[in-house]
Amino acid sequence: MRRRSFLRNAAATALFAGPTQSLLALEKDNKFRREIGIQLYTLRNQIRKDPGATIKAVKEAGYVQGEMYGFPNCDPMIKAARAVGLELHSSHFEWESVVNPADKDFTDFRKILEKAGEVGLTHLVIPYLHGKDRETLDDYRRVAENCNKAASLAKKQGIQLAYHNHAFEFEPKKDGASGFDVFVKEFSPEMQFELDVFWVKVGNVDPVAMINKLEGRVSQLHLKDLRKGTKLPSFGGLPKEAFKELGKGMIDMEPIIVAARKAGVSHCHVEQDHSPAPLESIVESMNYLKSL
Repeated sequence: MRRRSFLRNAAATALFAGPTQSLLALEKDNKFRREIGIQLYTLRNQIRKDPGATIKAVKEAGYVQGEMYGFPNCDPMIKAARAVGLELHSSHFEWESVVNPADKDFTDFRKILEKAGEVGLTHLVIPYLHGKDRETLDDYRRVAENCNKAASLAKKQGIQLAYHNHAFEFEPKKDGASGFDVFVKEFSPEMQFELDVFWVKVGNVDPVAMINKLEGRVSQLHLKDLRKGTKLPSFGGLPKEAFKELGKGMIDMEPIIVAARKAGVSHCHVEQDHSPAPLESIVESMNYLKSL
């Protein structure tokens, strides 16, 4: 008993010896604690089999909101979320409607915006780029131009458009510049980022520094952890084992959440692309966040 008491006191001493700002990172009334979300792609296999039971488990695990994927084809997720009171503010969507629009009027994207408005979404996110759209810096410039046009349309509907990064955007290309450099330079004020801190780290960039650099331009964050010892940078794929529950890898989440608050981030979503037991993993990540 004395040993446990000693360890508790030592932990408390270490905590209060840290920076004052850090102590406030996840206090009880912190907005990210109150409104923590989950990118439902984490549970894609379970949702495919039983959306109702899976979304109910998400809610019971303590998540307040879900970020969908594959919009507008999300009706089972929407129905299940409404049944248990899981909030829906954001979704990844069929991004070709923006990146490679079928016509200059962005007709397909306008239809997506219309349904997003009906569902009550306030955020839509471009989740990926095919290889053909990211071979050169000029490819990134063309994508940025289309994103800006679509973001202007979205803003008129009260919806924030954003781009979700992976690691490939950070790969140096001509004269050492990266695709992400192009996006930072070319994105209009209407177009924002959904930063995935895992992939930022995989690109060998410090997530906190990037959030600070993009203050006012990051609408949402993805929180996920990276296996310790992973070789960086890596601009391609990673083994499934590289994706870890929060607190089990090399990424310190608390400074990220502090930076997110300062940068004006609207929502934080836990995500784990791969897990042998996703439902158990999201509970473990939630327990880690509550322990901070």
